Amino acid sequence: MTNFTDMLSKAKAMQDKMKEAQEQIKKIEVEGTAGGNLVTVKLAGDYELKSIKISDSAKKEDREIINDLIIAAYNNAKQNLKKKSAEELSKVTGGLNLPFDLKLPF
Repeated sequence: MTNFTDMLSKAKAMQDKMKEAQEQIKKIEVEGTAGGNLVTVKLAGDYELKSIKISDSAKKEDREIINDLIIAAYNNAKQNLKKKSAEELSKVTGGLNLPFDLKLPF
């Protein structure tokens, strides 16, 4: 019975660490760029879009191109956020490859 209790304690501790990591991830801000820095997007850890910067030279482009650059910059920021989130989780889990939104049954 001691092993089971110990296992539950460790699972609870891991859950607490995961919650802490998720809170840390929400505080992360990353940037994504497109078109050689023609467009820069800032994204928060909860995927909230914080800012979009469009350079003056990009503003001279066709609207469709600007839209594509914004989408590409957002996707780049999203990739950067996934990498940064994985790094934060790795610190907590000791390298276990667990998903960011893991919910333990406690």
